[in-house]
Amino acid sequence: MTALQPARREPAGDGPPGAVGRTVRRIPFPVVDEITRHCLTADEPETVHIEVHLPGRPDPARLRAAFREALCRHPRILMRQAPHRWWRRRYAWELTGVPDVDPVVYPPPGPDALDRARERALADLPPLDASPPVRLEVIERVADGSGEGAGDDGGSGADGGPGGTGGSGGGTVLLITINHTALDGPACLRVLATAAQLYGGADNSPAAPPVRAAGPGAGGPPQDAPPPGGRGLVRPVRIAADRGPRPAARGTGNGMLITELPVPARPPRTGGPAAYTVNDQLLVATCLMVARWNRLHGRPSGPVVITMPVDDRPRGTDMPIGNGTRLVSVGFGATERQDAALLTAEPPDPAAVARLLRATAARTRSLKSAPGSQLGLGASLLTAPVLPAGLRGAVTRALRTAAAPLASTTLLSNIGRIPYPLDFGDAGRPTAVWFSAPARMPRGLTVTTVSVGGRIQLALRWSHALLDDTAGARLGTLFAQSLAATSWTPETEGDVP
Repeated sequence: MTALQPARREPAGDGPPGAVGRTVRRIPFPVVDEITRHCLTADEPETVHIEVHLPGRPDPARLRAAFREALCRHPRILMRQAPHRWWRRRYAWELTGVPDVDPVVYPPPGPDALDRARERALADLPPLDASPPVRLEVIERVADGSGEGAGDDGGSGADGGPGGTGGSGGGTVLLITINHTALDGPACLRVLATAAQLYGGADNSPAAPPVRAAGPGAGGPPQDAPPPGGRGLVRPVRIAADRGPRPAARGTGNGMLITELPVPARPPRTGGPAAYTVNDQLLVATCLMVARWNRLHGRPSGPVVITMPVDDRPRGTDMPIGNGTRLVSVGFGATERQDAALLTAEPPDPAAVARLLRATAARTRSLKSAPGSQLGLGASLLTAPVLPAGLRGAVTRALRTAAAPLASTTLLSNIGRIPYPLDFGDAGRPTAVWFSAPARMPRGLTVTTVSVGGRIQLALRWSHALLDDTAGARLGTLFAQSLAATSWTPETEGDVP
């Protein structure tokens, strides 16, 4: 943290009228917050990273003021953990009304400023004892054609992997680091959209998703679509480890690859629901990546289970701030194993991939429409305030360790299209946006995607206990190939039974 401005412990600003006079009040931790709080570890920080690339440079004073007021307009983000003793029944958030610290920092500029900021986003948690548990770093990039900040190492850089766009074009990067115990990425993006509106003056209301035009070609999903796949009591396959020796001082932590890829083609819609969505293609690509990676590493095939966050919150200014997604499991089991040889071929068999896409679409439609709690009944029971929170934490950690073999193979978080313009006036609109989710063991790998400007912005994040940075870059290449294999062509459609 020596490269950053020191946090100022006095209030960072008055915010809108009445903010200063708000009484500090307490609310109990919701289920997701408490489970996350129980399982925090020092070697794998629970951070969410958001990276927004702007073509221009926002005025520092105006940006700081706009972000400060946006925080005050969404007071649920202005929270800190209340002092706690192990025998108390609940953890509690204190809503402070105004920030305790100024979360906006300007790291010293330099050729490696963006890389260093990314490293901090993976390793340096904003503390829970100061409001807000969010840090916004503003990195000014130099348009010198040298590729500064473009991720030339291929491990944690924006363009170091497949499909990267090359050198730096100047501008500014807004890099937000979130303590995931407190809130998730979509909630913080809502706050950033409010900041953009306050800074630039343009309307940043969420836009309705575009409707794809109908056309000739493929029809909707087949009438005999398979029933939704459930997780069941299966032991998901793990991703084969691939890591070399690491300096002991580096610790465990996460590595990250961020890049951009083309959106794979889909069959034209001819009425009714789409045969499958980009989200289904991303799920299938993730499954193919895991299966092909494990085959290359000599690991026996097994059921792939992908955890998928589903976010049903509205995107307007009334969006609930916090951890608001629910997690569902998308299983790839016996049906897919019948085509295992075809799916892991080089390249994967197009007809087998098309069958898998339709089966996956049937499953995800059912999972998204079915009601459910965020983490299931078990998590609700674990967080019931019957025992002291300290004892519940010990039980939660023990159960997490015992259930590790049943944890899903990986997590895919598809943010989809950014619903807000994020128009920062004289600094422009984003040219790229990346999110990344924490990659703690036993999964050890997360895939996070965003759609911007007709491209998929991919963040692949891994635990160094599972992969080193060289292996992570190879895995990113394999994901790009697997995603390309899901692209629709009329010839492929004719081969689907």
